[in-house]
Order: sequence, then C-alpha cells, then structure tokens
Amino acid sequence: MPQRTGEHTDIRTATTEDITELVRLRALLFEDLGGAYFDPPSGDGGWQGALAVVLKEQLAAGSMRILVVDGAAGLAACAIGSVEQRLPGPHLRNGRVGLVIGVVTDPAHRRRGHSRVLMRGLLDWFREREVARVDLYASHEGEPLYRDLGFVDHPDPALYWRP
Repeated sequence: MPQRTGEHTDIRTATTEDITELVRLRALLFEDLGGAYFDPPSGDGGWQGALAVVLKEQLAAGSMRILVVDGAAGLAACAIGSVEQRLPGPHLRNGRVGLVIGVVTDPAHRRRGHSRVLMRGLLDWFREREVARVDLYASHEGEPLYRDLGFVDHPDPALYWRP
C-alpha cells in the first residue's frame, strides 16, 4: 500500500514484481558512479542476474527494506537498507548497524524530492529497529542530501580487500 508523504511523493515497499526495475535502477547507479571499480570494463552484466536472485531472496525473507516510488512507466526511484548485527561496544551500544545499500532515481525523475522521501522512510525503519548507527557511502551528488539529513563524516578509516 503506498504511503502518502508531506512531499507529495507516494512511497511503497517493493515487491517481487519490482525486481526487474530494481535491477535496472541499480545498473544506473553503477553507471553514474563510473570508474573501473563500480563499472569495470570487463563487466559482462552477469551480476544483474545474481542481483535479481538475491533481491528475490531478501524480499521473501524480509531482511531488507526496499522502498520505491512509482513512475509513469516503471520505477522512478528506490532506496535499499539493511540491518547488520555486530558486536556491541561503547561506541555501538546494541551492535545493530543500519546500512543504506543504495538510493537511485531514474534520470527522468530527478530533482523532485524522491531520494529525500525515500531516505526518510529508511531512517524511520532504522529507528524502529533501534539501530545504533546508520552507515552509507555517498556519491558526490548525494552527499548534500545526506548531510542535510544529519549524516556526518565517519570516524573510522575505510579500507577494503578482495580475495
């Protein structure tokens, strides 16, 4: 059931019928981010089939929150979040960390407030789950929105390793 918001944008929870559109929007996200890391020249698109499988599994399990905005033909925007249980500590009282996995708006629907409304929906969901912190990786274009919503620089340095 769509949820009416103050910004005149209807958001709803994604269903399995949205998977094709969610994959399309996620591909747009990686195209926008660009570079060899996010859109490698050797990429064959096989990841999209794997993504569809995982999205179907996660929707069935209810372990992710996937919010969408409908467009005239397909989805206008989506936001995906999850909660990870880590070990509690003085900086992470219950060990629950929210992760914004991605927020993307189709280019034809940008600058209408969809990302803001979707993020507010995700933040409400994280509050309901009593997360101690919400993490995200911001694109250059998205950073002002996230800072406006209260996100600040993370104190931990980020590194990664690929086996």
